Amino acid sequence: MPITKKTVDASKFNQSAVVPYQLRLQDFQMAMQDIYDFFYDVNSHMTDKGLERLDDMLRPAIMSGLLSDMLTASLATHSRSLTENRYHNGHPDLLVKGVYANNSVKSGTEGIEIKTTRKAGGAVDTHGAREQWMCVFVYAVDNATEPAVHRIPMEFREVYLAHVTTDDFRRNARGELGTRTATLHKEGVKKLRESWIYRA
Repeated sequence: MPITKKTVDASKFNQSAVVPYQLRLQDFQMAMQDIYDFFYDVNSHMTDKGLERLDDMLRPAIMSGLLSDMLTASLATHSRSLTENRYHNGHPDLLVKGVYANNSVKSGTEGIEIKTTRKAGGAVDTHGAREQWMCVFVYAVDNATEPAVHRIPMEFREVYLAHVTTDDFRRNARGELGTRTATLHKEGVKKLRESWIYRA
């Protein structure tokens, strides 16, 4: 059975959204479509060889990391003023071109941090509370439909972009072996959701 190709529904974008750094809604649409096209190409090739879809092979944490990296790269390609942060694991993921030497900074303020999650509403863990522009892509993966050949492709359900401050976060308790994280608290999540870009 052939793989279904997803197309971003342009009518689902918030035409009243306020976006920073000269971003356009079309930049988000093209970045999301780039991801859909990639998964279509890869999954078509894999299923033709009798292999599982990439969606079914990747663990959730790896899938989220992959999507974050791909969306960062694609938004940098389509954006007029943003580029990828060349500092390994630097923050934020996207920087305003030319603000930092070699477009590389360990911890900067001029740019956008990209997050992905399967959690509806966009609540996502971060490595620390900080003032930032944060963009959250909420996606869904069908790992349940049987037989597997009938599963729908990965799809983006929601996109949020808001300027948040340290006061918008709650610090999460750290386990004995865990890394300290922070998550937007109730009012912080409300601020994020009010600044929606796309809702399918």
